[in-house]
Amino acid sequence: MRSRIVLLLILTLLFLYTEISTSNGTPSKSDTLNIEIGRIPGAFPQLGFACELEIGPLKNLFATPGLISDLKEMNANISLALIDLSQERAEVVQQLNNAGIPVIAWLALPREQGYYMNASNSTEAIARFANFEKWTNKYNLKWAGVGLDIEPNFAEFVTLKKSSRWKLISTILDRSMSLKRLSQSQKARVVYTGLIKKIEDHGYPVQTYQLSFIGDERKVHSTLLDRVIGVVSAKGKTEAMMIYSSFNHNFGSAQVWSYGPDAQAIVVGITGKGADTTSKFVPLNWEELSRDLIVASHFTNTIGIFSLEGCVQQGFLPLLKNFDWNQKVILSGESIEKVAHFRKVIQIAIWTVTNLLYFIALIVIFILWRLWCRHRRKTPS
Repeated sequence: MRSRIVLLLILTLLFLYTEISTSNGTPSKSDTLNIEIGRIPGAFPQLGFACELEIGPLKNLFATPGLISDLKEMNANISLALIDLSQERAEVVQQLNNAGIPVIAWLALPREQGYYMNASNSTEAIARFANFEKWTNKYNLKWAGVGLDIEPNFAEFVTLKKSSRWKLISTILDRSMSLKRLSQSQKARVVYTGLIKKIEDHGYPVQTYQLSFIGDERKVHSTLLDRVIGVVSAKGKTEAMMIYSSFNHNFGSAQVWSYGPDAQAIVVGITGKGADTTSKFVPLNWEELSRDLIVASHFTNTIGIFSLEGCVQQGFLPLLKNFDWNQKVILSGESIEKVAHFRKVIQIAIWTVTNLLYFIALIVIFILWRLWCRHRRKTPS
């Protein structure tokens, strides 16, 4: 019981440290210099838009005058969330096929199965692809690729946090040291690797979408996030890192600058809420989005924007059609330093929790050694 309390205290301190470090307060002075950034030389980036809408709003979106022609003019592709496999959604795909716009099938699970793909629903993911194939053949749909969005079941953690902060912390702690969760994570990686190969064997290039924190986990050579939140470090032909500066506007494009070097492709955003109408994050404005795009283009020519509907709602498409990819942006040394500090805290937290068992073992050995020394002093010679 005592050791459990100590461990909970350690994890609580890590949470508090993370929150303090990422607060809105600014450091008194930054020693990091401002930097000017431009795109990498060569061809202009291939731009894609993620679209995540229920069928009613989806049909209304693609009925927007000029939208199809704008997408064609930009030579953009669409990553379409397959929230359902209905005839109406198939008709939207056919509309895009007929217009010559490349469509990536973003496989999504039914809400009751977790929606995003993760370690807890790998079996359901296989079944979903099988149903997707039947649906595709039935309506003769054409795909430029298949996308797997690998994210945790956020609803589960929201429920835990609402019930009790201690319940959330203890759940994280238990999972971080659970051999069962480790085994589940390893099996899920094998299953998703097999699923990716199966999809590729059917002729579809596979894109995998990963949270940016996966980069921090890899930096410290850990699989903690796999065990705790169920993400799976499986890669398709293209791995796109979702670097959403809308989650922390104070960090701005410095987040893209920090995570960009480890990304094969980058998705920036968020410009609109998509299917998640409960989101409390403030969408990016045009200045923020354009800065993110330029910084992302410094690392890759494959850039996505989440979401298409947000761009349409905010009137970004005419601006994107005439976007100047050769412009430069300046990132402040303060924002770069903030993100670097934030990532350092995250990596320390991941490394610490990953190695808690070793710390416990050392503490136990130290206590036993002290007890042995005390006993030896008391034993008459």
